[in-house]
Amino acid sequence: MADDVAAEGVDIELQKNGVATAAKSFISGGFGGVCAILAGHPFDLIKTRLQTAPPGTYSGAMDAVRKTMAVDGVKGLYRGMGPPLIGVTPIFALSFFSYDLGKKIVYGMTPHRQDSHLSLGELAFAGFFSAIPTTMVAGPAERIKVLLQLQGQGSAGPQYSGPGDVVRQLYKEGGLRSIFKGTGATLARDGPGSAAYFAAYEIARRSLLPKDADPKDVNILTTITAGGLAGMAMWAFAIPPDVIKSRYQGAPEGTYRGFLDCARKTIAADGVGALFRGFGPAMARAFPANAAVFLGVEMSQSLMDRLF
Repeated sequence: MADDVAAEGVDIELQKNGVATAAKSFISGGFGGVCAILAGHPFDLIKTRLQTAPPGTYSGAMDAVRKTMAVDGVKGLYRGMGPPLIGVTPIFALSFFSYDLGKKIVYGMTPHRQDSHLSLGELAFAGFFSAIPTTMVAGPAERIKVLLQLQGQGSAGPQYSGPGDVVRQLYKEGGLRSIFKGTGATLARDGPGSAAYFAAYEIARRSLLPKDADPKDVNILTTITAGGLAGMAMWAFAIPPDVIKSRYQGAPEGTYRGFLDCARKTIAADGVGALFRGFGPAMARAFPANAAVFLGVEMSQSLMDRLF
């Protein structure tokens, strides 16, 4: 009887919190995403260039930084930041909103549970689910970002004057299909990556918080540490599909028949090691960028909890 009452209490609390958290998840996710781009875009640009450049172009990450700055100066490290910065609010907002929805699906599938804490598998499911709707926005944004990031890498010079020009030219060349090229590849990267991302954050945060701590209180050091570890966990899974995605999205039309053909040709030409190009910059970016994400998310949620 006591267990039934406890379970009912959990259900009521989850339903009450669920109504209030959806909007907060959306808003705080967008704010966290802006923080991530400002902190991590230069690392992402170097990662993309290392992944897509012909063998021998760069001797390593620092050589890519040096050559990029030699051509464009410091501003060269921020090439292609416009699309993710413009798109990051809906992308991250949708990601955190969808993660919240994924958790609600888990709760709905496990009625009368006596503990609101989700297991590792349940967190991973909610994380993977978050990537599905997010990909519809992230796929085109990634396509535009990659094309802009690759400019200035060769001798041909820039082909696009900005994000709008990329969209215009892609639509002229192949319609919406060209703009959405690589969206499936983005899901192949973000599905497993998001599963690891959110699960790692929740588990790390639970482990780092003192036993008597209020989960709603923002512990800055804990949030930064858990967020950084979550980012590293995500990229540990996401780097190989990210390499293929970047190559596929940045290649001229007709180079590859699809994601799997790109993977096959990449391995055939450059070996399995090519799937881990950009691993160093990705990991270097992962900790600060995702620490910034979750710090922005947690602080904005805490502020909204106090105001509303």
